[in-house]
Amino acid sequence: MTPVDLGIPRPPTSWQDAALPADRPDVRGLVDTFGRVATDLRVSLTDRCNLRCTYCMPADGLPALARDKVMTRAEIARLMGIAVRDLGVRQVRFTGGEPLLRRDLTEIVADVAALDPRPEISLTTNAVGLDSRAQALRDAGLDRVNVSLDTLDPDTFARLARRPFLERTLAGIEAAARVFDLVKINAVLVRGVNLDHAADLLSWCLERGFELRFIEQMPLDADHAWDRTAMVTAAEVRELLGERFTLKPDAEPRDGAPAERFVVRSHNTGERLGRVGIIASVTEPFCGDCRRTRLTAEGGIRDCLFAHTETDLLRPLREGAPDDVVADLWRTAMWGKRAGHGMDDASFVQPERTMSAIGG
Repeated sequence: MTPVDLGIPRPPTSWQDAALPADRPDVRGLVDTFGRVATDLRVSLTDRCNLRCTYCMPADGLPALARDKVMTRAEIARLMGIAVRDLGVRQVRFTGGEPLLRRDLTEIVADVAALDPRPEISLTTNAVGLDSRAQALRDAGLDRVNVSLDTLDPDTFARLARRPFLERTLAGIEAAARVFDLVKINAVLVRGVNLDHAADLLSWCLERGFELRFIEQMPLDADHAWDRTAMVTAAEVRELLGERFTLKPDAEPRDGAPAERFVVRSHNTGERLGRVGIIASVTEPFCGDCRRTRLTAEGGIRDCLFAHTETDLLRPLREGAPDDVVADLWRTAMWGKRAGHGMDDASFVQPERTMSAIGG
C-alpha cells in the first residue's frame, strides 16, 4: 500500500503544481489527518556545531552545508512571517547545530519579535559563547533559553562532548540566569558514562532555580550506534531520582509539551524544591498530542523528528512563489503526518539525517 493509498498526498514535482488535498478541512492552521494542529515551530539555523556529542555527531564532525544552501536572515524572516501570520504558529524555537554560531542570531530574533501577533521565542543551545551574547539576545526579544548540559564533571563532559568546554558552558548558563526569567537545562543520560550524575545535576539545578529535563537518548546519532536495550529509560530516571528526592506528577496540564513534569520535594522535610521534567520520546511517546512542525537550515519542512522525507520551501521561495503558495505547501506537508514515530514497530528505520542536521 502506498502513502497515496493511505490518503497522504504525493509531494508535487513543482511548487507551481502544489494543491491542498481535496479532503483537507478549509482551516488556516497546520492540521493533520488525526486532528492535531501544529503551533510550535522548531527552526534550525545551522547544521554546524562546536561540540561533538557522542549521541549526536561523529568525532570528526559532519560535512557542513554550503553557505548558499542555508536560509538567509531575510528568508528566515519571511518564512516566520508566513508561519505566524498565516499558519497559526505561536511558539518559535531556534535550534541547530549550534544556533549561536549564526553571527546574525540577534537580528533574526529581533525580526521574529517584531511579528504581529508576536510568538514566544526560545533558543536551544550548548551555551558556549552565550555569556557575551545573552543580554543582546534578551534585548532583541528572546524569551528564554534551553541549555544542553549532561554533567558537571569536566572529564565526563569532555568525554561526552569531545571538547573540554564545561567552564564555557557554565559561564553561558550563569549569564543567561542573570537576564532571563526562566532557564531550562536539557540532559541526556548515557549508561556507563553519566548515569550516576543525574541526582547531583538535579540538585544543582534546583539550587539555582533552573528546570532540568532528562531526555531519553533517541536514534538520531551520526554513527547509528543507538541501541534501545542499552538506552536509559524514563522509568529508570524516575527510580534513580527517587532515591534522593520525592517526585509527584505536576498538577498543571501538560498542554502538548514533550516533558512530563514532576514536583520535586525533599525526602526529609517534604519541602518543595522545584520541578523536573522527563522527555520519554522512546518508551512513553506523546505523538498523539504532538504540536510541532520543523524547519531545517535548508528550508525543509519535516512533520516529525523521525520523518524520512522533507518538503522544500526554500526553492519555491527563491523562485518567486507567493506567500499563499508557500503556506499551502507547508499545510500539505503537515497534512500527511503519521500517527506516531513508529519506534515500537519492528520495521522502524533510523532517519539518515542526524539531530544536528535536522534541528532539535
